[in-house]
Amino acid sequence: MVSDENPSNTGGRLIAASKVNGTAVYNTAGESLGSVHDVMLDKASGKADYAILSFGGFLGIGERYHPLPWNQLTYDPQAGGFVVNLDRSRLEGAPTYAADDLSLWDERRSADIDTYYGASPGIGPAPGLGDAGLGIGGAVR
Repeated sequence: MVSDENPSNTGGRLIAASKVNGTAVYNTAGESLGSVHDVMLDKASGKADYAILSFGGFLGIGERYHPLPWNQLTYDPQAGGFVVNLDRSRLEGAPTYAADDLSLWDERRSADIDTYYGASPGIGPAPGLGDAGLGIGGAVR
């Protein structure tokens, strides 16, 4: 159970925000795509709009950050991470940012990401990407 003393102890459907960062992200083939570096929240609604995926680089050098619409991720408890219906080449062609660029978030950046993935924040799976369906460990979207 979540407590002030241990916010990472999150059983059930909720997860502490502090525990999301570092969670692995896989594609439906089970290939590791990276991990969640951060989460972008809508200030008005409090809902998660984007997961910032840490991808590439070595020991933090050359690492790029790929914002993914939050509605594209499905948590798979058996894999211990999130599953997205993306292959590596689609992710490599997505909008990316260096670590120091993440503080420059604006509406244009959101629009670029949503256009690339064909998504609208909070609306559901993006058209053309398909539904992730069953995750790598049988997680149902």
